[in-house]
Amino acid sequence: MNFSHASLSELQQASKQALWEWQLAHNPIVRRYCDLLENDSPTFLPISFFKHFEMKTGATWEAEAIFESSGTTGMQPSKHYVKSLALYKESIIEGFHHFYPKQEYAIFALLPSYLERGNSSLVQMVKTWMDTFGLVGSGFYLYNFQALRQALAQAMDAREPILLIGVSFALLDFAQQYPIALPPDSIVMETGGMKGKRAEMIRSELHTALQKGLGVPHIHSEYGMTELLSQAYSLGNGRFQTPPWMEIHISDLHLPHIPQRNGRAGRINIIDRANVHSCAFISTDDLGCMYEDGSFEILGRIDNTEMRGCNLLYHA
Repeated sequence: MNFSHASLSELQQASKQALWEWQLAHNPIVRRYCDLLENDSPTFLPISFFKHFEMKTGATWEAEAIFESSGTTGMQPSKHYVKSLALYKESIIEGFHHFYPKQEYAIFALLPSYLERGNSSLVQMVKTWMDTFGLVGSGFYLYNFQALRQALAQAMDAREPILLIGVSFALLDFAQQYPIALPPDSIVMETGGMKGKRAEMIRSELHTALQKGLGVPHIHSEYGMTELLSQAYSLGNGRFQTPPWMEIHISDLHLPHIPQRNGRAGRINIIDRANVHSCAFISTDDLGCMYEDGSFEILGRIDNTEMRGCNLLYHA
């Protein structure tokens, strides 16, 4: 199969082995890493490679977009070179509709820290939603909580389906300062993001506070990152599921080639077939566990993860 111009549906049907062989043959970073490991079998590459290398697969091409991570002060950001915005948008839209009804929504985004910097994949994702199935009045908000509350009230008066998405600290501030009783079928979706803004909270505590302040029975969650072109979603029970072209694999923390048993904590590894033009096999810095039904839970970050793999490439 020629992956150069593959559609999302073709990528979904492609075997993992075929995709891996394509990237091994056409991505020099993947090739070099496997040569040093003396292993050509499917391998998850450290996510930190996106900080240090241009992760591009295929013949020379210019990126239509470059997504950049936020990171913390003094840290080098990740850069994701996106060959095809059309493929990215297809993944974003189809991934959302795999879990949520195909209808128009009044979409309100509370993403202050992401709006204040450029090249955010999260902002691009929500903008794609707004452009595709957002109702008139959808929009982004910084710290203007009063305006957001008024916009939500107007959407409620018009009986419009509501999708409120935001980083955790901003949603929590809004819920505490401007509490509102949203319709019970509203989608309130947190994307994580508390570090440096508020005291860290476990997910259940955060969701309880948001439920109380926003009047909804469930809090949804989105799991994505700069280095991916697909997202996983939790519809309110704290467990995430992926669209069909995205897979989660849990490995032993110290022996990455050994799969972890269901229910046991380990490193989250991801196969994102939409990443055909960069790197589809990624080893994250996140701790999680998998369940028998295929859902997975995020348990936090792995300590001391500023990376090992790139050093192997630099010093070999």
